[in-house]
Amino acid sequence: MRKKEQNVSKEKERVEAVLSLLRKQEPLTVKQEKLCNNACIERFLKAKGDNVKKAAKQLRNCLSWRHSLAIDHLIADEFSAELAEGAAYVSGHDDESRPVLIFRIKQDCHKFHSQKLFTRLLVFTLEVAIQTMIKGVEQFVILFDASFFRSASAFMNILLPTLKIITDYYPGRLHKAFVIDPPSLFSYLWKGVKAFVELAPLTMVVSSLDFEESLDFNNFTSYDPKSTFHRFNSPSISTTAKIGSCSSSRFALTVSNSFDSLKPWSLTLTDTSSSKLGPTISPLNARSYSFALPVARTPRGNIGAGKKGFFPSTPLPQKTQDLLDPSCINHPRAMRSSFFQSPAMFFKKEGHVSKTEKSRESFVPFLKFYRRPYDEMTYRSKMRPPLGGLISIVSPHIQRHHISVSQRF
Repeated sequence: MRKKEQNVSKEKERVEAVLSLLRKQEPLTVKQEKLCNNACIERFLKAKGDNVKKAAKQLRNCLSWRHSLAIDHLIADEFSAELAEGAAYVSGHDDESRPVLIFRIKQDCHKFHSQKLFTRLLVFTLEVAIQTMIKGVEQFVILFDASFFRSASAFMNILLPTLKIITDYYPGRLHKAFVIDPPSLFSYLWKGVKAFVELAPLTMVVSSLDFEESLDFNNFTSYDPKSTFHRFNSPSISTTAKIGSCSSSRFALTVSNSFDSLKPWSLTLTDTSSSKLGPTISPLNARSYSFALPVARTPRGNIGAGKKGFFPSTPLPQKTQDLLDPSCINHPRAMRSSFFQSPAMFFKKEGHVSKTEKSRESFVPFLKFYRRPYDEMTYRSKMRPPLGGLISIVSPHIQRHHISVSQRF
């Protein structure tokens, strides 16, 4: 208890020291005094490693930056076009009441808007998210939808300034950031610059294709008929020719419900009469015997049992009386090849989770916000004065869907 009380007293002393340094440099206005509360100063101190001078300097730069952009005078009416198309908005709150921001900026935005206007739109969205935070919540989550970009460098010019602004002027606010469906070359550029980005550990790259509705492999009827996987039911194939020395045998392709490590299908004879010729074809001997291992060609522990009534394409050495009983020979268990596993799976450590899998698991709780359709009126209802502007006075119960110009006329 004494240590906790000492730590609390030290934090209060550091907060007061930062405030005193700020007031010595320049008197604070009423709005600046309201902004520089204990929670805000503690975030700046934590970002600078509890260094009072560095925290005071960064906070002073933040106040000057906010004054230069006139952030206190931002209103929604300035971004009516962006709000109509859903370029940047707060989609909702996660399970821990953190606001989730979504940015769907198009690649040609800089052709029609300046960098300053994009910065003001970014700050406006961040301020709306901060206003919606309940007591005890200080962080937000950002989803960057990069599917509108074809150029990786163009998207990088949007992402890096955004992370820079959050680092310098909103320290400790970002919980996680997800880059969704970036251009193909973005991963190479990101690897080169993320070492110089302070918020890179909190930024993850994911693909929306990894979260599409997975196919039900236990029910193959859900596949598209044009798919390369085909299924034949053995009862549906009738045998018209009699099995004899000159007749051909009909086979049925059966897909097993559980994937086999070698092949997910097996070939069997449809005729089950006792006079049928040839062996029953299974996933083990369905492969070419020219390339199959002896262990895969025959049942484990019995080499001679697999040579009854047929001759493999790769002949085995003949049995001699001097050899021991094959059933008593313990052969080493060979690793069977698989068409579904990558060679890297053999070197994968148990319990090891890759960065890609971690990113996917982290993105799952926010997938519903990414897929949720945008509603301008719902977003405007979350704005408090003065950010909401005049339109925010309209009751949030009145739902209005955006209609494009071509649909109006």
